[in-house]
Amino acid sequence: MLNIQKKTFFNFLRQKKFYLHLGIAVIGSFILLLIVFQIIKWYTFHGEAIRVPDYSGSTISRLDSIDDRNNFRFIVTDSVFDISRASGTVISQNPLPYSTVKRNRKIYLTVVTQSIEMVPMPNLVDLSLRQSLVRLEMSRLAVNILDYVPDFAENAVLAQMYQGDTIYPDSLIQIHSKIDLILGKGYYSRKLLVPFLIGLTKKEAEKKLHYASFNLGEEVYLDQDNKNQMKVYLQEPVWNEETQYNHGDFMNLWYRSDSIIDFTKYIKSLQPDTTLRMDSI
Repeated sequence: MLNIQKKTFFNFLRQKKFYLHLGIAVIGSFILLLIVFQIIKWYTFHGEAIRVPDYSGSTISRLDSIDDRNNFRFIVTDSVFDISRASGTVISQNPLPYSTVKRNRKIYLTVVTQSIEMVPMPNLVDLSLRQSLVRLEMSRLAVNILDYVPDFAENAVLAQMYQGDTIYPDSLIQIHSKIDLILGKGYYSRKLLVPFLIGLTKKEAEKKLHYASFNLGEEVYLDQDNKNQMKVYLQEPVWNEETQYNHGDFMNLWYRSDSIIDFTKYIKSLQPDTTLRMDSI
């Protein structure tokens, strides 16, 4: 019986019909594979790479309205609060700008939040000025005006104010809001030395003024440049080792660009007794 089956099988293999069908099957499989590979290549854009534009500074509404020939799909994955930028503005992206990707790639965006972030107001009453400044910075708030009144507790916070009214502890307030502090200057207040501010940025100078118990007065920018590149070039009252002023006095600052002025050399050229006057601009 087994010999008969083997004989029948070998007779079948000798028939032309078998080889015809085998050839058709092989060619058909080959053609099918070519079609599948072409479809995959078309679907995945194999071998095709394009550069991702820089979307930073654009808004979500603008990205939704543009005719993007690359068919990128924009997905917002994170948001941050930035008081200096409009809501919905793109601040970072992944993939990074100018990297090469395929069409139809998802672009993950971080944007400025649409809602205003609120933080609780800390209790600063009875704290020292230095402690209050640290507490405000930790709470992502800032100082507006230091207002000194006669009181035996020198440099102690007597009241905390926001837009002319008392703000109570744990009150929700917009992030980066500026708080007025009412402080005691002592019944026999002493004079204070003027800090040296030349070469500092606006943020650094303002912080140093507040820690020294002074206020920031008028500001003048002498160069047409990005304000973030500006540093203090002149200050009034002028700095020296003897001049002293009262608690809460205002200091006026003039800024110049560090791309124009070599502040390292400029500061070295200032002697301890140098007087910085307005007519020296």
